[in-house]
Amino acid sequence: MTTKKIVFFLLLVGFQLSAQNKKWTLEECVDYAIKNNISIKQSELDLKISDVDKLEAIGGFLPTLNGNANYSMNTGASINPVTNQFQNQTFKSMSASANSGLMLFNGLANWKTLQRAKLSKIANSYRLDKMKDDIALSIANSYLQILFNKEQLKVQKNQNAITKENIKRTQELIQAGSLPAGDIYELQATDATQEQQIVTTENAILISKIGLCQILFLEDYMNFDISDEVIDLPLTNIANESQEAILEKAKESVKDVKIAMANFDVAKKDVALSRSSYLPTITGFLGYNTRWAESIPFNFIDQLTLFDGTAVGLQLSVPILNGFATRGRVQRAKINQERSEFQLKQAELDLERNVYQAYNDVINAKKSFEAAQKTLEARKQSYNFSKERYEVGLMNSFDYSQATIAYENAQSEVLRTKYDYIFRTKILEFYFGIPLVKKQ
Repeated sequence: MTTKKIVFFLLLVGFQLSAQNKKWTLEECVDYAIKNNISIKQSELDLKISDVDKLEAIGGFLPTLNGNANYSMNTGASINPVTNQFQNQTFKSMSASANSGLMLFNGLANWKTLQRAKLSKIANSYRLDKMKDDIALSIANSYLQILFNKEQLKVQKNQNAITKENIKRTQELIQAGSLPAGDIYELQATDATQEQQIVTTENAILISKIGLCQILFLEDYMNFDISDEVIDLPLTNIANESQEAILEKAKESVKDVKIAMANFDVAKKDVALSRSSYLPTITGFLGYNTRWAESIPFNFIDQLTLFDGTAVGLQLSVPILNGFATRGRVQRAKINQERSEFQLKQAELDLERNVYQAYNDVINAKKSFEAAQKTLEARKQSYNFSKERYEVGLMNSFDYSQATIAYENAQSEVLRTKYDYIFRTKILEFYFGIPLVKKQ
């Protein structure tokens, strides 16, 4: 193997090891998802379409300009485009024209179309922001689930290590004749149960990692891992804010109501736009044309200047009857406006309900976490007392095993309520306008 190949191989291995050892932070996960999520990319395309709609609406204020030219060879009895007379001979001819038109009045439809395009872009912008927020919340939930499973695994391994040490000590006491041989069976059963729980939790870690990878559109599940962040409590004093204050903040920061409001504005503009079809339109036009024919005794340039002409004028179009098409469009637009108004009211009600629900969830999650902590402290004391009694032969292995299981369950409950409290707090912070991920 040449020196260059060895260096390349070492660099490749080093890169792979670096990729495998990378531990993703919550901020990195959110940033990566926002940059690579397919739904977000599609929403960004919708925003670009809004720019195109706005450009077309601006173009409606500009005059039109069209040009055309025609060259032909005529045989037999044909009309000479210069003399407008039949000629029964072969001749060549050409005509050219340029026309320009400008909409002077159409019921302000151009202006209303431009305003609608601007409102539509605002609505699409809100939809894009909401999609980013929803993905960030989903990632935060998955991320915290992995952290919970990891801490759960640490607790289970620590307890299993203690159980194995107790088995070893019990075997020594049995051999010394201090304990009956049957005392070790319960401990061995506890050890087997704990090992089974460890396997289950390891699988839960893998499943939760796969779930997060799927949100991130990452395929290397086995090498994916997150940083072992330590999230301390309490997070913020958000629960000290009143529900009314949080609701007012939510109206400013959460996009659901803003989207519904923007859709309602678009629907109102659609009604005004459809009503423009009831009004007459006035168009100004300017045209120029010229022609040439081979049989006319003038040269090409002279004919173009001699037989040219211009047209300037106004065109008035008054709608009288079109099979109720305009009336149907107006009625349909009114119905859509009414529907949008209902959706706006529903979005406001949903936001109010969600804020109050999130507030109560935080209060209850905090209470559950504090209760779990108290239970854990009591279970810990009970476990230590049981351990002392068991070591001196005043408690059998079954009762000691029950005390151990109760202590393990209390530890698991503290972890569960802790991460539930964290996530509930994150949601309430989101409603209050606090970013899910604080930029460094």
